[in-house]
Amino acid sequence: MSGKTVLWIDDEIDQLRAHIKFLEKRGYKVLVASSAPDGIDLIKISSPDVVLLDEMMPGMDGLSAIEKIREIDKYIPIIMVTKSEEENIMEEAIGRQIADYIVKPVNPLQILTSLKKLFDSERIVAERLTRDYTQEYQEIYEKLSPRMSPEDWLEIGRWLAEWDVMFDQRPDLALGETHKEFRREVNAEYSRYIIDNYVDWIHKPSSERPTLSVDVFKKYVVPHLRNQKRVMFVVIDCMRYDQWLTVENMLTDYFNLKTDLYFSILPSATPYARNALFSGLFPRELQKAYPKIWEKGQEDPGSHNRYEHELMDRQLDRLGITLPGDTKYIKVLDPEEGESLVRRLDTFTQAPLSAVVVNFLDILAHSRAASDILKELSPDERGYRAVMRAWFPNSSLFEALRHASREKDLVIVLTTDHGSIIGRKGIKAYGKRDTSTNLRYKYGDNLNVDKKGGILIKNPEEWKLPIFGVTTNYIIAKEDYYLVYPTNFNEYEKQYRNSILHGGISVEEMIIPVVTMMSD
Repeated sequence: MSGKTVLWIDDEIDQLRAHIKFLEKRGYKVLVASSAPDGIDLIKISSPDVVLLDEMMPGMDGLSAIEKIREIDKYIPIIMVTKSEEENIMEEAIGRQIADYIVKPVNPLQILTSLKKLFDSERIVAERLTRDYTQEYQEIYEKLSPRMSPEDWLEIGRWLAEWDVMFDQRPDLALGETHKEFRREVNAEYSRYIIDNYVDWIHKPSSERPTLSVDVFKKYVVPHLRNQKRVMFVVIDCMRYDQWLTVENMLTDYFNLKTDLYFSILPSATPYARNALFSGLFPRELQKAYPKIWEKGQEDPGSHNRYEHELMDRQLDRLGITLPGDTKYIKVLDPEEGESLVRRLDTFTQAPLSAVVVNFLDILAHSRAASDILKELSPDERGYRAVMRAWFPNSSLFEALRHASREKDLVIVLTTDHGSIIGRKGIKAYGKRDTSTNLRYKYGDNLNVDKKGGILIKNPEEWKLPIFGVTTNYIIAKEDYYLVYPTNFNEYEKQYRNSILHGGISVEEMIIPVVTMMSD
């Protein structure tokens, strides 16, 4: 039963008795008034849940009555009932923030439908979503196994992210925590799958393996260049697929979008995955071909991504692509560089190929650890998505993309190098003093790790990883573990808990989007 109180104001209220009885049988309490002034007086003393208001009445008409009603209660829902189908009347009513609009003659089901839409839609939608989630959850749970294909995993990554965003929009649903726990189960299975299959993938030809970071440029950028299209290649560093879903609809007015998913290489971190995007080479191949990139080893990690423009041009040469002009490249690290991108946008959109790297999310992830304000803004994945949703429409990137949408022969390929995960469990890692400092992966001499939370790679060559000495090892964290040295373990585990991290094995870090954007 509804239990809601409806005030029906109509100068022909006596002719609506059958409609009123119909609503009363369905649990609504119906108050009636035959004029606007009488109805307004009833609102003052009875506080109804909704007003059904006739638009054409002698004396004070419906539109005038709305103003008086709003003086009493700004938020009470009003459903306008009218004989007129004139567009200006409808627009006037809608402009006064009515909840619904019904044209006479009305039947009882019309009224009931409007009331249900008003009062019960949230409950009905919530029940349907709960039913859908429960069914899909069971199907995916039963599918989880070592026999799954890469395509199965991409679909699970898609499903998890889409429900993440849905739960953001519907915090009233009681399944949010269930979904978070299920993510952890999925990541445990995913980590086992990657450990068992990754080495096999990277030693196969690109045509026989799932799409990896090294394949993205050749698969998504090159075909458009061969078709004489101009391409802008946009890389948003450290962007998760669920974050992309929060802003995707902001671009649908400007572009036709096609979103695919692929796997980041390991470690799922900038020096490895982003260089793979621009070079088309695995890290060990890159070290052999361009030793200057890794010649400083772990002493200067910032040097590892200084050559992206050069790597992109050399990849074009290897693929036999000759362009009718020079390529362009810009890395946006701060607002000034963002403004420079917008100011010089014509030079990028008119180039046969341009690349734009945007570091906002990666900077946020690294800065958050030292800022209580940033931690408060993004305490969990939902908050992290909210930051993305707040940043993107106000960013220089969004402004640049909107302007670029006017270029009819321009294709924009937007992707990321890797995602991120919030570290929740510390695990002991062992290494010498000169071991790299990352919390999701490390390289150095004679490393070791608690196998519960990470893997030890004794043969980097097999994993196509750079080698810096005879005994170079790697350890890579899995699921939501992060690597902490045994000395003062409890202190550092607490310090780094809930940090935004990348470089490890998880769905969030490795299953990431590539979006092809074309103007309408």
